[in-house]
Amino acid sequence: MEMTLSRRTFVRTGALAAAAYATSSGLPAVAQSHDSPSPVRLGLCSYTFRNFDRAQLIGYMKQLNVLALNAKDVKDHLPMDPAAEAKALDDYHAAGIQLHAAGAIYFPKDEDDDIRSKFEYCKRAGIKVIVAGDPTPNTLPRIEKFVKEYDIRFAIHNHGPEDKLWHSPLDVLKAVSSMDPRMGCCIDVGHTVRAGTDVVEAIKQVGPRLFDVHMKDLTDFHAKESQVAVGDGMMPVRQIFETLIAMKYDGFVDLEYEVHGDDPMPGVISSFAYMRGVLAGMGYTTHS
Repeated sequence: MEMTLSRRTFVRTGALAAAAYATSSGLPAVAQSHDSPSPVRLGLCSYTFRNFDRAQLIGYMKQLNVLALNAKDVKDHLPMDPAAEAKALDDYHAAGIQLHAAGAIYFPKDEDDDIRSKFEYCKRAGIKVIVAGDPTPNTLPRIEKFVKEYDIRFAIHNHGPEDKLWHSPLDVLKAVSSMDPRMGCCIDVGHTVRAGTDVVEAIKQVGPRLFDVHMKDLTDFHAKESQVAVGDGMMPVRQIFETLIAMKYDGFVDLEYEVHGDDPMPGVISSFAYMRGVLAGMGYTTHS
């Protein structure tokens, strides 16, 4: 399926960016010159384009001017097989795309061989953050040994009230607080608010153990199915960005747009336009 930037989408995107800028700055939405690069780095979760192959994903990322990717073994985005993975890495390198995280990766077995295979997968790709979907508390001491050996950060992804273990980032923090400092969190802001947790306060509490952020928006903080493009819902995007900047967060904010899987581009475009508009309203320029 080909996705193109229609005139309607283009006009709506410009309006969203202007509205985000005006809301963030408290000033009329007029063009101003900002010379300070954004300390918030925007990226993309490849799961957003889960119904599209790697070549299409790369093409859409170029259209979006987003070159930072949290890659997942879905379709052919970043296969676990070493030979197929090498081909994917060549394609991303040729396109100028940086793979900064992988996942969500699942750890169902408390076994060295299974865990090592996933750390090797990330090592081959030069990836320094594993976004982990479902490790049990019992497996964390074994995983910690590999974190130390490979010097790869391990970010447990919270999945909201449906998650049997990791409803909120605060559940993750409690489990890893006495472990190696490379054991930490990937905060999914949508799942966090659905768990009844204040997302801004969660970011503050997790602090230096925050290694990745998955950004999305909801019109109802109690309803998973209410996900919309960022800027169309209730998510406190500016406050999230302000908190990340204040704590000198050095990771990425990755858009994870999980609705309209067969035609995600309009919502993805709107989401990046809004986030860039918020950052512009805060006095920052964005180049990704």
